[in-house]
Amino acid sequence: MNDIRITFIGAGNMAASLIGGLCAQGVDKSVLRASDPNEQQRQRITRELGIATFEDNAAAVEGADVVVLAVKPQSMKAVCQALAPHLAASQLVVSIAAGISCASLEQWLGPRALVRCMPNTPSLLRQGVSGLYANGGVSNEQRSQAEQLLSAVGLALWLDEEAQIDAVTAVSGSGPAYFFLLIEAMTRAGEKLGLPREVAERLTQQTALGAARMAIESDVDAAELRRRVTSPAGTTEAAIKTFQAGGFEALVDQALAAAAHRSAELADQLGR
Repeated sequence: MNDIRITFIGAGNMAASLIGGLCAQGVDKSVLRASDPNEQQRQRITRELGIATFEDNAAAVEGADVVVLAVKPQSMKAVCQALAPHLAASQLVVSIAAGISCASLEQWLGPRALVRCMPNTPSLLRQGVSGLYANGGVSNEQRSQAEQLLSAVGLALWLDEEAQIDAVTAVSGSGPAYFFLLIEAMTRAGEKLGLPREVAERLTQQTALGAARMAIESDVDAAELRRRVTSPAGTTEAAIKTFQAGGFEALVDQALAAAAHRSAELADQLGR
């Protein structure tokens, strides 16, 4: 990646996490740039990450190989339209803005190599996962560049169809909040069972972390792991049966379908 010059348009938390991840992987800070209209944000990025920052987007993208659009979705149209005259045809544009389709980006930037990504908030801890979709203008080399970029903050998975971005949004983009909700509920339930809040919270958090690591590192799927810890007529079976009697699986299906539907709606609204 030291041969690739990368400019970030927008220097918020997600951009900062990507820059930090690249630096942690040994990427030379001299090939990284960021632009942001907020002077305090530019100063923070320079102070904490040691890269060059710009107020002017056009100056920031000059000579870049990869341009990462990391601005708020509501600002994307205006940013892209102002930036379009200053982009070279050879530059890869990577968008990490939720809800902005490749068709909208091409309308604002003109036909070009585009990769659309959906990262999630654990990327801030370099424990994220991103779904990536490349349009037809992206070369194999550029796909590799985009994958290395997003891999700096976690797992990067390619999608065959752009429509799958809505499903990624529902599963992993919004997914951390689902687990936070479960942690909240289990903590409250532990308190009701007589545990001090701090103890219930720590027990729940560490259990979530341990279960996630087991799921990732095991050679069997989650269903088999669940069966292995569910003894017949035991305590776990009593809890699982209660979840299932309440329609747990169907509720998860409905929740993710609602999130995917809303993702598609937002893409339509923001892309106009």
